[in-house]
Amino acid sequence: MGQANVPVGFDHREDDVYWCTADCGWITGHTYIVYGPLSAGATCLMYEGAPNFPAEDRFWDLVEKYKVTILYTAPTAIRAFIKWGDEHVDKHDLSSLRLLGSVGEGINPEAWMWYHKKIGGERCPIVDTWWQTETGGIMMSPLPGITATKPGSCTTPLPGVVPAIVDETGNEVDDHHGGMLCVAKPWPGMLRGIWGDEDRYAEQYWSMVPGKYLTGDNARRDKDGYYWIMGRIDDVINVSGHRLSTIEVESALVSHDAVCEAAVVGRPDDIKGQAIAAFVTIRDREPDEALRTELKQHVRKQIGALAQPDDLRFTASLPKTRSGKIMRRLLRDIASGNEIGGDTSTLEDYSVLAKIRDED
Repeated sequence: MGQANVPVGFDHREDDVYWCTADCGWITGHTYIVYGPLSAGATCLMYEGAPNFPAEDRFWDLVEKYKVTILYTAPTAIRAFIKWGDEHVDKHDLSSLRLLGSVGEGINPEAWMWYHKKIGGERCPIVDTWWQTETGGIMMSPLPGITATKPGSCTTPLPGVVPAIVDETGNEVDDHHGGMLCVAKPWPGMLRGIWGDEDRYAEQYWSMVPGKYLTGDNARRDKDGYYWIMGRIDDVINVSGHRLSTIEVESALVSHDAVCEAAVVGRPDDIKGQAIAAFVTIRDREPDEALRTELKQHVRKQIGALAQPDDLRFTASLPKTRSGKIMRRLLRDIASGNEIGGDTSTLEDYSVLAKIRDED
Protein backbone atom coordinates (compact mmCIF):
# COMPACT_ATOMS: atom_id res chain seq x y z
CA MET A 1 0.00 0.00 0.00
CA GLY A 2 2.86 2.38 0.76
CA GLN A 3 4.09 2.17 -2.85
CA ALA A 4 0.62 3.09 -4.14
CA ASN A 5 0.05 5.84 -1.54
CA VAL A 6 3.18 7.84 -2.38
CA PRO A 7 2.44 8.68 -6.04
CA VAL A 8 -1.31 9.10 -5.45
CA GLY A 9 -1.66 10.33 -1.86
CA PHE A 10 1.36 12.64 -2.02
CA ASP A 11 1.12 13.55 -5.72
CA HIS A 12 4.73 12.45 -6.18
CA ARG A 13 6.53 13.88 -9.20
CA GLU A 14 9.88 13.13 -10.80
CA ASP A 15 11.67 16.19 -9.40
CA ASP A 16 10.31 15.98 -5.83
CA VAL A 17 12.46 15.74 -2.71
CA TYR A 18 10.37 13.87 -0.17
CA TRP A 19 10.99 13.97 3.59
CA CYS A 20 9.12 11.85 6.12
CA THR A 21 10.47 12.90 9.53
CA ALA A 22 9.50 9.68 11.37
CA ASP A 23 11.98 7.38 13.08
CA CYS A 24 12.87 4.51 10.73
CA GLY A 25 12.20 2.01 13.50
CA TRP A 26 8.48 2.84 13.56
CA ILE A 27 5.79 1.89 11.07
CA THR A 28 5.60 5.33 9.45
CA GLY A 29 9.37 5.28 9.06
CA HIS A 30 9.83 2.00 7.29
CA THR A 31 6.59 2.27 5.27
CA TYR A 32 6.90 5.92 4.24
CA ILE A 33 10.68 6.40 4.27
CA VAL A 34 11.80 3.03 2.91
CA TYR A 35 9.24 0.71 1.28
CA GLY A 36 6.77 3.15 -0.22
CA PRO A 37 8.78 6.08 -1.57
CA LEU A 38 11.80 4.06 -2.70
CA SER A 39 9.55 1.56 -4.51
CA ALA A 40 7.95 4.55 -6.23
CA GLY A 41 11.36 5.93 -7.24
CA ALA A 42 11.21 8.96 -4.96
CA THR A 43 14.22 11.01 -3.89
CA CYS A 44 14.13 10.79 -0.09
CA LEU A 45 15.72 12.83 2.66
CA MET A 46 16.50 10.77 5.77
CA TYR A 47 17.39 12.48 9.06
CA GLU A 48 18.52 10.89 12.30
CA GLY A 49 18.40 13.32 15.20
CA ALA A 50 16.28 15.68 17.26
CA PRO A 51 14.20 18.46 15.68
CA ASN A 52 15.73 21.03 18.03
CA PHE A 53 19.45 20.21 17.87
CA PRO A 54 21.63 22.11 17.43
CA ALA A 55 18.80 24.67 17.38
CA GLU A 56 15.02 24.88 17.11
CA ASP A 57 15.23 25.71 13.38
CA ARG A 58 16.83 22.35 12.52
CA PHE A 59 13.95 21.12 10.34
CA TRP A 60 13.61 24.38 8.44
CA ASP A 61 17.35 24.54 7.85
CA LEU A 62 17.16 21.07 6.26
CA VAL A 63 14.11 21.99 4.16
CA GLU A 64 15.95 25.04 2.80
CA LYS A 65 19.28 23.25 2.32
CA TYR A 66 17.91 20.24 0.45
CA LYS A 67 14.96 21.99 -1.25
CA VAL A 68 12.39 19.62 0.22
CA THR A 69 9.12 19.69 -1.71
CA ILE A 70 7.01 17.20 0.29
CA LEU A 71 7.11 17.21 4.12
CA TYR A 72 5.38 14.47 6.13
CA THR A 73 5.51 14.98 9.91
CA ALA A 74 3.48 14.53 13.12
CA PRO A 75 1.02 16.85 14.93
CA THR A 76 3.15 16.55 18.06
CA ALA A 77 6.13 17.99 16.18
CA ILE A 78 3.97 20.77 14.74
CA ARG A 79 2.78 21.77 18.20
CA ALA A 80 6.40 21.81 19.41
CA PHE A 81 7.34 24.13 16.53
CA ILE A 82 4.52 26.48 17.53
CA LYS A 83 5.78 26.50 21.10
CA TRP A 84 9.36 27.28 20.04
CA GLY A 85 8.24 30.37 18.11
CA ASP A 86 7.78 31.63 14.56
CA GLU A 87 11.20 33.30 14.53
CA HIS A 88 12.84 29.93 13.88
CA VAL A 89 10.73 29.50 10.76
CA ASP A 90 11.08 33.07 9.53
CA LYS A 91 14.85 32.88 9.09
CA HIS A 92 14.55 30.22 6.36
CA ASP A 93 13.30 30.04 2.78
CA LEU A 94 10.62 27.34 2.62
CA SER A 95 9.42 28.20 -0.89
CA SER A 96 10.48 24.76 -2.21
CA LEU A 97 7.63 23.12 -0.26
CA ARG A 98 4.53 22.31 -2.30
CA LEU A 99 2.75 19.67 -0.19
CA LEU A 100 2.50 18.99 3.55
CA GLY A 101 1.46 15.78 5.33
CA SER A 102 0.38 14.93 8.87
CA VAL A 103 0.56 11.51 10.55
CA GLY A 104 0.55 9.86 13.98
CA GLU A 105 -2.60 11.16 15.66
CA GLY A 106 -5.44 13.57 15.02
CA ILE A 107 -4.29 17.12 14.36
CA ASN A 108 -6.21 19.86 16.13
CA PRO A 109 -7.54 22.65 13.87
CA GLU A 110 -5.30 25.34 15.38
CA ALA A 111 -2.13 23.34 14.62
CA TRP A 112 -3.49 22.58 11.13
CA MET A 113 -3.98 26.28 10.42
CA TRP A 114 -0.48 27.19 11.68
CA TYR A 115 1.03 24.43 9.53
CA HIS A 116 -0.93 25.66 6.52
CA LYS A 117 -0.12 29.36 6.97
CA LYS A 118 3.36 29.41 8.48
CA ILE A 119 5.01 26.39 6.88
CA GLY A 120 2.97 26.04 3.72
CA GLY A 121 2.58 29.77 3.05
CA GLU A 122 -1.14 29.13 2.41
CA ARG A 123 -0.21 27.55 -0.93
CA CYS A 124 0.50 23.93 0.06
CA PRO A 125 -2.30 21.37 0.38
CA ILE A 126 -2.25 19.40 3.64
CA VAL A 127 -2.60 15.63 3.44
CA ASP A 128 -3.87 14.66 6.90
CA THR A 129 -3.61 10.88 6.92
CA TRP A 130 -5.30 8.28 9.12
CA TRP A 131 -3.95 4.73 9.27
CA GLN A 132 -2.38 2.28 11.70
CA THR A 133 0.51 -0.14 12.01
CA GLU A 134 -2.07 -2.88 11.47
CA THR A 135 -3.50 -1.45 8.23
CA GLY A 136 -0.23 -1.53 6.29
CA GLY A 137 -0.71 1.92 4.78
CA ILE A 138 -2.86 5.04 4.63
CA MET A 139 -6.61 4.36 4.81
CA MET A 140 -8.20 7.82 4.92
CA SER A 141 -6.71 10.96 3.44
CA PRO A 142 -7.50 13.84 1.10
CA LEU A 143 -6.19 13.53 -2.44
CA PRO A 144 -4.17 16.71 -3.08
CA GLY A 145 -5.77 18.98 -5.63
CA ILE A 146 -8.98 16.91 -5.62
CA THR A 147 -10.37 16.68 -2.09
CA ALA A 148 -11.45 19.88 -0.36
CA THR A 149 -9.93 19.87 3.13
CA LYS A 150 -11.28 20.77 6.56
CA PRO A 151 -8.83 21.63 9.37
CA GLY A 152 -8.72 18.65 11.74
CA SER A 153 -10.40 16.10 9.47
CA CYS A 154 -8.68 13.24 7.63
CA THR A 155 -11.50 13.76 5.09
CA THR A 156 -12.61 10.61 3.25
CA PRO A 157 -11.59 6.95 2.77
CA LEU A 158 -9.28 6.02 -0.06
CA PRO A 159 -10.90 3.92 -2.82
CA GLY A 160 -11.75 0.42 -1.59
CA VAL A 161 -11.65 1.32 2.11
CA VAL A 162 -15.06 0.96 3.80
CA PRO A 163 -15.19 2.47 7.30
CA ALA A 164 -18.11 2.07 9.71
CA ILE A 165 -18.79 3.95 12.95
CA VAL A 166 -20.73 1.85 15.44
CA ASP A 167 -22.07 2.06 18.99
CA GLU A 168 -21.45 -0.42 21.82
CA THR A 169 -24.05 -2.77 20.37
CA GLY A 170 -22.38 -2.86 16.96
CA ASN A 171 -25.05 -0.78 15.20
CA GLU A 172 -23.92 2.01 12.89
CA VAL A 173 -24.52 5.52 14.23
CA ASP A 174 -25.90 8.54 12.41
CA ASP A 175 -23.76 11.37 11.08
CA HIS A 176 -22.37 13.74 13.73
CA HIS A 177 -22.59 11.00 16.37
CA GLY A 178 -19.34 9.64 17.73
CA GLY A 179 -18.67 5.94 17.95
CA MET A 180 -16.11 3.19 17.49
CA LEU A 181 -14.33 3.29 14.15
CA CYS A 182 -14.31 -0.05 12.32
CA VAL A 183 -13.46 -1.23 8.83
CA ALA A 184 -16.31 -3.21 7.31
CA LYS A 185 -14.60 -4.79 4.29
CA PRO A 186 -11.16 -6.32 3.63
CA TRP A 187 -8.44 -4.09 2.19
CA PRO A 188 -4.97 -4.59 0.69
CA GLY A 189 -2.29 -4.81 3.35
CA MET A 190 -4.58 -5.76 6.24
CA LEU A 191 -3.10 -7.63 9.17
CA ARG A 192 -3.75 -11.38 9.19
CA GLY A 193 -2.56 -12.31 12.65
CA ILE A 194 -0.32 -11.60 15.63
CA TRP A 195 2.85 -13.67 15.53
CA GLY A 196 2.49 -16.58 17.90
CA ASP A 197 -0.79 -15.37 19.42
CA GLU A 198 -3.83 -16.02 17.24
CA ASP A 199 -6.18 -15.86 20.22
CA ARG A 200 -5.10 -12.31 21.00
CA TYR A 201 -5.55 -11.37 17.34
CA ALA A 202 -9.14 -12.59 17.36
CA GLU A 203 -9.90 -10.99 20.73
CA GLN A 204 -8.25 -7.63 20.05
CA TYR A 205 -9.61 -6.88 16.59
CA TRP A 206 -12.65 -9.03 15.84
CA SER A 207 -14.53 -9.98 19.03
CA MET A 208 -16.22 -6.71 20.04
CA VAL A 209 -17.85 -5.99 16.65
CA PRO A 210 -18.29 -9.35 14.86
CA GLY A 211 -17.54 -9.21 11.15
CA LYS A 212 -15.76 -5.87 11.33
CA TYR A 213 -12.17 -4.88 12.11
CA LEU A 214 -12.09 -2.76 15.29
CA THR A 215 -9.48 -0.01 14.96
CA GLY A 216 -9.48 1.04 18.61
CA ASP A 217 -10.20 4.67 17.62
CA ASN A 218 -13.31 6.78 18.11
CA ALA A 219 -14.55 8.87 15.22
CA ARG A 220 -17.52 10.75 13.83
CA ARG A 221 -18.64 11.46 10.28
CA ASP A 222 -20.12 14.81 9.26
CA LYS A 223 -22.88 15.55 6.76
CA ASP A 224 -20.32 15.75 3.93
CA GLY A 225 -19.01 12.27 4.66
CA TYR A 226 -15.79 13.58 6.21
CA TYR A 227 -14.29 11.62 9.11
CA TRP A 228 -12.98 13.18 12.32
CA ILE A 229 -10.78 11.05 14.59
CA MET A 230 -11.71 11.64 18.24
CA GLY A 231 -8.95 9.72 20.00
CA ARG A 232 -8.60 6.17 21.23
CA ILE A 233 -11.60 4.26 22.60
CA ASP A 234 -9.82 4.08 25.96
CA ASP A 235 -9.52 7.89 25.96
CA VAL A 236 -13.27 8.59 26.09
CA ILE A 237 -14.28 10.07 29.45
CA ASN A 238 -17.66 9.28 31.01
CA VAL A 239 -18.73 12.31 33.07
CA SER A 240 -22.08 11.86 34.81
CA GLY A 241 -23.22 9.53 32.05
CA HIS A 242 -22.05 11.82 29.22
CA ARG A 243 -19.29 10.53 26.96
CA LEU A 244 -16.67 13.16 26.13
CA SER A 245 -13.84 12.82 23.62
CA THR A 246 -10.46 13.81 25.04
CA ILE A 247 -9.39 15.25 21.69
CA GLU A 248 -12.33 17.69 21.75
CA VAL A 249 -11.34 19.01 25.17
CA GLU A 250 -7.68 19.15 24.12
CA SER A 251 -8.57 21.09 20.97
CA ALA A 252 -10.59 23.56 23.03
CA LEU A 253 -7.61 24.15 25.31
CA VAL A 254 -5.16 24.51 22.43
CA SER A 255 -7.44 27.09 20.79
CA HIS A 256 -6.47 29.46 23.63
CA ASP A 257 -3.56 31.71 22.68
CA ALA A 258 -1.53 30.81 25.77
CA VAL A 259 -1.66 27.04 25.24
CA CYS A 260 0.85 25.14 23.14
CA GLU A 261 -0.02 21.52 23.97
CA ALA A 262 -2.66 19.79 26.06
CA ALA A 263 -3.38 16.24 27.12
CA VAL A 264 -6.67 15.31 28.76
CA VAL A 265 -7.44 12.12 30.72
CA GLY A 266 -10.08 10.85 33.08
CA ARG A 267 -9.61 10.06 36.76
CA PRO A 268 -12.00 8.33 39.18
CA ASP A 269 -14.59 10.56 40.86
CA ASP A 270 -17.02 9.39 43.54
CA ILE A 271 -19.86 11.62 42.33
CA LYS A 272 -19.46 11.93 38.55
CA GLY A 273 -17.85 8.55 37.84
CA GLN A 274 -14.95 10.25 36.10
CA ALA A 275 -13.46 13.72 36.41
CA ILE A 276 -11.51 15.55 33.71
CA ALA A 277 -7.80 16.11 34.33
CA ALA A 278 -5.86 18.33 31.92
CA PHE A 279 -2.08 18.67 31.54
CA VAL A 280 -1.10 21.86 29.71
CA THR A 281 2.10 23.39 28.35
CA ILE A 282 1.94 27.14 27.80
CA ARG A 283 3.82 29.89 25.99
CA ASP A 284 4.34 33.62 26.46
CA ARG A 285 2.76 33.68 29.91
CA GLU A 286 3.57 32.71 33.46
CA PRO A 287 1.41 29.88 34.83
CA ASP A 288 -0.72 31.09 37.71
CA GLU A 289 -4.12 30.59 39.28
CA ALA A 290 -5.70 33.30 37.11
CA LEU A 291 -4.62 31.50 33.92
CA ARG A 292 -5.82 28.17 35.32
CA THR A 293 -9.29 29.66 35.89
CA GLU A 294 -9.23 31.37 32.50
CA LEU A 295 -8.47 28.10 30.70
CA LYS A 296 -11.20 26.20 32.54
CA GLN A 297 -13.70 28.90 31.59
CA HIS A 298 -12.42 28.85 28.01
CA VAL A 299 -13.25 25.14 27.69
CA ARG A 300 -16.63 25.73 29.31
CA LYS A 301 -17.40 28.41 26.72
CA GLN A 302 -16.10 26.33 23.78
CA ILE A 303 -17.85 23.04 24.60
CA GLY A 304 -20.03 23.34 27.69
CA ALA A 305 -20.03 23.00 31.47
CA LEU A 306 -19.64 19.21 31.39
CA ALA A 307 -16.31 19.51 29.56
CA GLN A 308 -14.73 21.98 32.01
CA PRO A 309 -11.59 20.35 33.50
CA ASP A 310 -11.78 19.52 37.20
CA ASP A 311 -7.99 19.51 37.46
CA LEU A 312 -5.66 21.59 35.29
CA ARG A 313 -1.91 21.22 35.73
CA PHE A 314 0.79 23.24 34.06
CA THR A 315 3.83 21.29 32.91
CA ALA A 316 6.94 22.06 30.89
CA SER A 317 6.49 18.98 28.69
CA LEU A 318 4.33 15.90 28.19
CA PRO A 319 5.39 12.22 28.21
CA LYS A 320 5.73 11.00 24.63
CA THR A 321 6.88 7.95 22.76
CA ARG A 322 9.92 8.19 20.55
CA SER A 323 7.53 8.44 17.60
CA GLY A 324 5.95 11.54 19.15
CA LYS A 325 2.65 10.25 20.56
CA ILE A 326 1.51 11.50 23.96
CA MET A 327 1.38 8.62 26.47
CA ARG A 328 -1.97 9.46 28.08
CA ARG A 329 -1.98 6.13 29.92
CA LEU A 330 0.86 7.38 32.11
CA LEU A 331 -0.93 10.67 32.71
CA ARG A 332 -4.01 8.73 33.84
CA ASP A 333 -1.89 7.05 36.50
CA ILE A 334 -0.56 10.41 37.69
CA ALA A 335 -4.01 12.04 37.69
CA SER A 336 -5.43 9.12 39.66
CA GLY A 337 -2.61 9.18 42.19
CA ASN A 338 -1.44 5.70 41.20
CA GLU A 339 2.03 4.33 40.66
CA ILE A 340 3.13 4.34 37.02
CA GLY A 341 2.24 0.93 35.62
CA GLY A 342 2.60 -0.99 32.39
CA ASP A 343 5.29 -0.88 29.73
CA THR A 344 7.30 2.34 29.57
CA SER A 345 9.97 1.10 27.16
CA THR A 346 8.77 3.42 24.38
CA LEU A 347 8.90 6.55 26.57
CA GLU A 348 11.31 9.05 25.04
CA ASP A 349 12.30 10.94 28.21
CA TYR A 350 11.77 9.35 31.62
CA SER A 351 12.55 12.60 33.42
CA VAL A 352 9.29 14.12 32.16
CA LEU A 353 7.24 11.93 34.51
CA ALA A 354 9.34 12.89 37.52
CA LYS A 355 9.02 16.57 36.65
CA ILE A 356 5.22 16.33 36.37
CA ARG A 357 5.03 14.65 39.77
CA ASP A 358 7.32 17.32 41.25
CA GLU A 359 5.20 20.10 39.72
CA ASP A 360 2.13 18.43 41.21
